[in-house]
Amino acid sequence: MNTDSETIPIQEEQIEAVLDRSSRLAAAHIREILAKARELHGLTMVDVAALMHVSDPELMGELFDAARAVKEEIYGKRLVLFAPLYISNLCANECVYCAFRARNTALKRRALTQEEIAREVTLLVESGHKRILLVAGESYPQEGFSYVLKSIETIYSVKSGNGEIRRVNANVAPLTVDEFKQLKATGIGTYQLFQETYHKQTYAKCHLGGKKADYGWRVSAMDRAMEAGIDDVGIGVLFGLFDWRFELLAMMQHIHHLEQKFGVGPHTISVPRLEPAIGSDMAEHPPHAVADVDFRKLVAILRLAVPYTGIIMSTRETANIRRETFALGVSQISAGSRTNPGGYVEDEKFDSSQFQLGDHRTLDEVVRDVASLGYIPSFCTACYRMGRTGADFMDLAKPGKITDHCDVNAVSTFLEYLTDYASPETRAAGEQRIQEALAGFTPARRAIAQKLIDDVKAGKRDAFV
Repeated sequence: MNTDSETIPIQEEQIEAVLDRSSRLAAAHIREILAKARELHGLTMVDVAALMHVSDPELMGELFDAARAVKEEIYGKRLVLFAPLYISNLCANECVYCAFRARNTALKRRALTQEEIAREVTLLVESGHKRILLVAGESYPQEGFSYVLKSIETIYSVKSGNGEIRRVNANVAPLTVDEFKQLKATGIGTYQLFQETYHKQTYAKCHLGGKKADYGWRVSAMDRAMEAGIDDVGIGVLFGLFDWRFELLAMMQHIHHLEQKFGVGPHTISVPRLEPAIGSDMAEHPPHAVADVDFRKLVAILRLAVPYTGIIMSTRETANIRRETFALGVSQISAGSRTNPGGYVEDEKFDSSQFQLGDHRTLDEVVRDVASLGYIPSFCTACYRMGRTGADFMDLAKPGKITDHCDVNAVSTFLEYLTDYASPETRAAGEQRIQEALAGFTPARRAIAQKLIDDVKAGKRDAFV
């Protein structure tokens, strides 16, 4: 596919013009934007730029309240959980912020065998996970891309007790259309890829070698994925490489491009911040570090700007930051993560990890915490298997019909976890939370949920509607 400037969806001149024209608006104007956002139709780039200037504590509180209202209107009180599975840290790229970069001699290199992958997956399954994000450095062992395809097959093959991985999402290097078709054929859920930074000059400074140095090839990857039939894609940037305000508006352009061309934008957006990585001075000293207050604000703005798009928060962040962002728009979180190949079996070794974690808690501890905060931890993967993806998902989400499925499925999968894997303390907290959730359902939804609960209690697994 041609990747010249005409095919690249990011127009820096437009972004700079919007940023130059934006200014601190009167409170009345900000409140008009927030009222518009509560209608769940999203926001324009100009609206987003205006909200970036909010700093008054009262208006900030109103911004956060609006994000909370939008998040709960669409996603309710559920949080989807998953775990990353790093199968390899081999990489041919030279990304100055990343421990996996090709010339980093401080990193111990490894690509897991299929047997090692199966052992990693077994531990994840036995801890209660149902959803995995496969991650690999942008280079593969001698067998090439087929290594990724075989690894997905291995993940799906693992069964242990009542458990299995029901959905594999993939974060791998940009592919050709034909390769994306092969990836889709494995039965993946979402294809995820971060641009890292949309700012072309910064991108060139951060990516010094390897195929990843080609900005156009990377930013056009979602076009090729969707042309190949993958209608669930996830985008993101690595906040800290460039001004977060620019990145947010560039992301809006990318979303608009996908919506215009394919009729649907990304299913998820990830919001990682640059964290320390072995052998990288830039990772230790981010050139555009995002303060916690701005990080919370950008999450809230994203929720208002793209209300039906999932927002993912990883274990890069501390437990406290993660808790604070749940109400501001985050709908998916990783838990009990390891960022090095073999990290679950051998426990984490930072000398082979991509970056340093901020939240080291186990899945059980995260689940108990999430429940205590009033949320339902969800392990549901039903939409992928029922074909509720891409435009079909949005057709259900926008009129509010997706919650008829998601709320009850969250409860049933949570009960599965509590029954099969939870500690006594987590089970007690979780069962109480389920009862509270049921009390808040409509009678019809409560009846459906109770039927699924009864099925799980009777021994059925993977009960969903």
